[in-house]
Amino acid sequence: MIFAAGIGTRLKPLTDDRPKALIPLNGKPILEHVILKLKTAGFHHVVINIHHFGQQIIDFLAANDNFGLKIQISDEHDYLLDTGGGIKKAASFLQGDEPFLVHNVDIISNIDLRAFYDYHLEHHPLATLLVSKRETSRHLLFNEDLKLCGWRNRETGEVKSYYPDFDPRQYTEYAFGGVHVLSPGIFKWMEEWTGKFPIINFYLSICAKTNIMAYPVNDLTLFDVGKPDSLDEAEKWMQTK
Repeated sequence: MIFAAGIGTRLKPLTDDRPKALIPLNGKPILEHVILKLKTAGFHHVVINIHHFGQQIIDFLAANDNFGLKIQISDEHDYLLDTGGGIKKAASFLQGDEPFLVHNVDIISNIDLRAFYDYHLEHHPLATLLVSKRETSRHLLFNEDLKLCGWRNRETGEVKSYYPDFDPRQYTEYAFGGVHVLSPGIFKWMEEWTGKFPIINFYLSICAKTNIMAYPVNDLTLFDVGKPDSLDEAEKWMQTK
Protein backbone atom coordinates (compact mmCIF):
# COMPACT_ATOMS: atom_id res chain seq x y z
CA MET A 1 0.00 0.00 0.00
CA ILE A 2 1.24 3.48 -0.88
CA PHE A 3 0.08 6.41 1.25
CA ALA A 4 -0.62 9.14 -1.30
CA ALA A 5 -3.57 10.91 0.33
CA GLY A 6 -1.65 13.65 2.16
CA ILE A 7 -2.33 17.31 1.45
CA GLY A 8 1.37 18.15 1.18
CA THR A 9 1.23 21.27 3.33
CA ARG A 10 5.02 21.40 3.73
CA LEU A 11 5.46 21.53 -0.06
CA LYS A 12 3.19 24.51 -0.69
CA PRO A 13 2.87 26.23 -3.16
CA LEU A 14 3.88 23.16 -5.23
CA THR A 15 0.81 21.32 -3.94
CA ASP A 16 -1.66 24.13 -4.59
CA ASP A 17 -2.70 22.54 -7.88
CA ARG A 18 -1.58 18.91 -7.61
CA PRO A 19 -1.12 16.12 -5.07
CA LYS A 20 2.23 15.65 -3.37
CA ALA A 21 2.49 12.26 -5.08
CA LEU A 22 2.76 13.94 -8.49
CA ILE A 23 5.45 16.48 -7.62
CA PRO A 24 8.35 15.82 -10.03
CA LEU A 25 11.59 14.35 -8.73
CA ASN A 26 14.49 13.81 -11.13
CA GLY A 27 12.14 13.86 -14.13
CA LYS A 28 9.39 11.60 -12.73
CA PRO A 29 6.55 12.08 -10.24
CA ILE A 30 7.40 10.90 -6.73
CA LEU A 31 4.65 8.28 -6.96
CA GLU A 32 6.23 6.75 -10.06
CA HIS A 33 9.56 6.29 -8.25
CA VAL A 34 7.82 4.41 -5.42
CA ILE A 35 5.69 2.27 -7.76
CA LEU A 36 8.72 1.25 -9.83
CA LYS A 37 10.72 0.45 -6.67
CA LEU A 38 7.92 -1.84 -5.52
CA LYS A 39 7.66 -3.44 -8.95
CA THR A 40 11.41 -4.09 -9.07
CA ALA A 41 11.17 -5.78 -5.66
CA GLY A 42 8.55 -8.18 -6.99
CA PHE A 43 5.31 -6.62 -5.77
CA HIS A 44 2.50 -6.99 -8.31
CA HIS A 45 -0.60 -5.75 -6.42
CA VAL A 46 -0.62 -2.17 -5.11
CA VAL A 47 -3.26 -0.22 -3.19
CA ILE A 48 -3.00 3.59 -3.24
CA ASN A 49 -5.04 5.86 -1.00
CA ILE A 50 -6.07 9.26 -2.36
CA HIS A 51 -7.58 12.50 -1.06
CA HIS A 52 -5.98 15.79 -2.19
CA PHE A 53 -6.44 16.12 -6.00
CA GLY A 54 -7.08 12.39 -6.03
CA GLN A 55 -8.49 12.33 -9.54
CA GLN A 56 -5.12 13.49 -10.87
CA ILE A 57 -3.55 10.34 -9.41
CA ILE A 58 -6.24 8.15 -10.99
CA ASP A 59 -5.67 9.82 -14.36
CA PHE A 60 -1.89 9.49 -14.05
CA LEU A 61 -2.14 5.77 -13.35
CA ALA A 62 -4.54 5.26 -16.26
CA ALA A 63 -2.24 7.16 -18.63
CA ASN A 64 0.59 4.79 -17.68
CA ASP A 65 -1.50 1.60 -17.81
CA ASN A 66 -0.92 1.15 -14.04
CA PHE A 67 2.75 0.45 -14.83
CA GLY A 68 1.79 -3.13 -15.62
CA LEU A 69 0.56 -3.80 -12.07
CA LYS A 70 -2.78 -4.48 -10.45
CA ILE A 71 -3.52 -1.14 -8.76
CA GLN A 72 -6.58 -0.44 -6.62
CA ILE A 73 -7.64 2.89 -5.15
CA SER A 74 -8.72 3.45 -1.56
CA ASP A 75 -10.67 6.69 -1.84
CA GLU A 76 -10.51 9.04 1.16
CA HIS A 77 -11.83 12.11 -0.68
CA ASP A 78 -14.56 12.69 1.95
CA TYR A 79 -12.31 12.44 4.99
CA LEU A 80 -8.56 12.07 5.43
CA LEU A 81 -7.99 9.15 7.81
CA ASP A 82 -4.27 9.43 8.69
CA THR A 83 -1.99 6.40 8.44
CA GLY A 84 -3.77 3.99 10.77
CA GLY A 85 -7.25 4.86 9.59
CA GLY A 86 -6.04 4.69 6.01
CA ILE A 87 -4.81 1.13 6.45
CA LYS A 88 -8.05 0.07 8.12
CA LYS A 89 -10.18 1.61 5.36
CA ALA A 90 -8.16 -0.33 2.76
CA ALA A 91 -8.61 -3.62 4.66
CA SER A 92 -10.81 -5.19 1.96
CA PHE A 93 -7.90 -4.86 -0.49
CA LEU A 94 -5.21 -6.01 1.95
CA GLN A 95 -6.71 -8.93 3.85
CA GLY A 96 -5.55 -12.41 2.91
CA ASP A 97 -2.85 -14.91 3.73
CA GLU A 98 0.18 -12.75 2.88
CA PRO A 99 1.72 -9.85 4.79
CA PHE A 100 1.58 -6.50 3.02
CA LEU A 101 4.10 -3.67 2.80
CA VAL A 102 3.14 -0.05 3.46
CA HIS A 103 5.23 2.76 1.96
CA ASN A 104 4.81 6.52 2.39
CA VAL A 105 4.80 8.16 -1.03
CA ASP A 106 7.22 10.85 0.16
CA ILE A 107 9.95 8.41 1.26
CA ILE A 108 12.83 7.93 -1.18
CA SER A 109 15.53 5.54 0.00
CA ASN A 110 18.00 2.83 -0.88
CA ILE A 111 16.15 0.19 1.17
CA ASP A 112 16.04 -3.28 -0.37
CA LEU A 113 12.29 -3.88 -0.14
CA ARG A 114 12.53 -7.57 -1.00
CA ALA A 115 15.08 -8.21 1.77
CA PHE A 116 12.90 -6.23 4.18
CA TYR A 117 9.79 -8.23 3.27
CA ASP A 118 11.69 -11.52 3.56
CA TYR A 119 12.92 -10.50 7.03
CA HIS A 120 9.31 -10.09 8.13
CA LEU A 121 8.41 -13.51 6.69
CA GLU A 122 11.34 -15.08 8.56
CA HIS A 123 10.52 -13.56 11.95
CA HIS A 124 6.70 -13.33 11.52
CA PRO A 125 5.90 -10.53 13.99
CA LEU A 126 2.61 -8.65 13.71
CA ALA A 127 4.47 -5.74 12.09
CA THR A 128 8.06 -4.89 11.15
CA LEU A 129 9.18 -1.26 10.97
CA LEU A 130 12.05 0.12 8.91
CA VAL A 131 14.24 2.12 11.32
CA SER A 132 17.66 3.72 11.42
CA LYS A 133 19.84 5.97 13.56
CA ARG A 134 18.75 9.01 11.54
CA GLU A 135 18.68 12.42 13.28
CA THR A 136 15.18 13.32 14.46
CA SER A 137 13.49 14.70 17.56
CA ARG A 138 11.06 11.76 17.84
CA HIS A 139 12.29 8.23 18.37
CA LEU A 140 10.78 4.80 18.74
CA LEU A 141 12.25 2.81 21.62
CA PHE A 142 13.10 -0.89 21.25
CA ASN A 143 14.42 -3.50 23.65
CA GLU A 144 17.39 -5.82 23.05
CA ASP A 145 15.16 -8.18 21.05
CA LEU A 146 14.23 -5.29 18.70
CA LYS A 147 10.68 -5.27 20.06
CA LEU A 148 8.85 -1.93 20.18
CA CYS A 149 8.33 -0.75 23.76
CA GLY A 150 7.80 3.00 23.62
CA TRP A 151 8.31 6.42 22.06
CA ARG A 152 10.12 9.58 23.10
CA ASN A 153 10.20 13.18 21.91
CA ARG A 154 13.63 14.50 22.81
CA GLU A 155 12.61 18.16 22.36
CA THR A 156 9.61 18.08 24.69
CA GLY A 157 10.63 15.19 26.93
CA GLU A 158 7.30 13.46 26.29
CA VAL A 159 7.39 9.67 26.62
CA LYS A 160 4.72 7.15 25.59
CA SER A 161 4.64 3.53 26.66
CA TYR A 162 2.11 1.01 27.91
CA TYR A 163 4.78 -0.78 29.95
CA PRO A 164 4.63 -0.08 33.71
CA ASP A 165 7.57 1.82 35.24
CA PHE A 166 8.96 2.50 31.78
CA ASP A 167 12.44 4.02 31.73
CA PRO A 168 13.34 5.22 28.21
CA ARG A 169 17.05 5.22 29.06
CA GLN A 170 17.00 1.42 29.08
CA TYR A 171 16.00 1.17 25.41
CA THR A 172 17.57 1.77 22.00
CA GLU A 173 16.35 4.77 20.02
CA TYR A 174 15.58 4.50 16.32
CA ALA A 175 13.91 6.80 13.82
CA PHE A 176 11.00 5.32 11.87
CA GLY A 177 11.54 5.29 8.10
CA GLY A 178 7.94 5.42 6.85
CA VAL A 179 8.02 1.86 5.46
CA HIS A 180 6.64 -1.18 7.29
CA VAL A 181 5.39 -4.72 6.69
CA LEU A 182 2.19 -5.85 8.39
CA SER A 183 0.73 -9.29 8.84
CA PRO A 184 -2.99 -9.53 7.97
CA GLY A 185 -3.76 -10.33 11.63
CA ILE A 186 -3.29 -6.59 12.24
CA PHE A 187 -6.94 -5.96 11.38
CA LYS A 188 -8.18 -7.96 14.37
CA TRP A 189 -6.21 -5.61 16.61
CA MET A 190 -7.78 -2.63 14.84
CA GLU A 191 -11.40 -3.63 15.42
CA GLU A 192 -12.00 -1.11 18.21
CA TRP A 193 -10.20 1.71 16.38
CA THR A 194 -12.43 3.91 14.22
CA GLY A 195 -12.07 6.93 11.98
CA LYS A 196 -8.82 8.87 11.82
CA PHE A 197 -5.79 7.63 13.76
CA PRO A 198 -1.98 7.48 13.31
CA ILE A 199 -0.47 4.03 12.89
CA ILE A 200 2.35 4.77 15.36
CA ASN A 201 -0.15 5.52 18.14
CA PHE A 202 -1.84 2.22 17.32
CA TYR A 203 1.47 0.33 17.41
CA LEU A 204 2.34 1.86 20.77
CA SER A 205 -1.04 0.86 22.20
CA ILE A 206 -0.58 -2.83 21.35
CA CYS A 207 3.20 -3.37 21.51
CA ALA A 208 3.13 -4.63 25.12
CA LYS A 209 0.70 -7.39 24.05
CA THR A 210 2.16 -8.46 20.71
CA ASN A 211 5.37 -8.24 18.68
CA ILE A 212 6.05 -5.04 16.73
CA MET A 213 9.64 -5.42 15.49
CA ALA A 214 12.38 -3.13 14.25
CA TYR A 215 14.27 -3.67 11.01
CA PRO A 216 17.38 -1.54 11.60
CA VAL A 217 19.43 -0.59 8.52
CA ASN A 218 22.83 0.90 9.33
CA ASP A 219 23.68 2.14 5.84
CA LEU A 220 20.23 3.51 5.07
CA THR A 221 20.00 6.56 2.82
CA LEU A 222 16.53 8.06 3.23
CA PHE A 223 14.88 11.31 2.22
CA ASP A 224 11.50 12.60 3.37
CA VAL A 225 10.69 14.46 0.16
CA GLY A 226 7.58 15.97 1.72
CA LYS A 227 9.90 18.89 2.57
CA PRO A 228 11.40 21.23 -0.08
CA ASP A 229 14.99 20.91 1.17
CA SER A 230 14.81 17.12 1.16
CA LEU A 231 13.26 17.15 -2.30
CA ASP A 232 16.35 18.98 -3.60
CA GLU A 233 18.73 16.68 -1.70
CA ALA A 234 17.01 13.56 -3.02
CA GLU A 235 17.24 14.83 -6.58
CA LYS A 236 20.99 15.42 -6.23
CA TRP A 237 21.42 11.96 -4.70
CA MET A 238 19.50 10.28 -7.51
CA GLN A 239 21.59 12.06 -10.13
CA THR A 240 24.78 10.63 -8.63
CA LYS A 241 23.53 7.02 -8.56
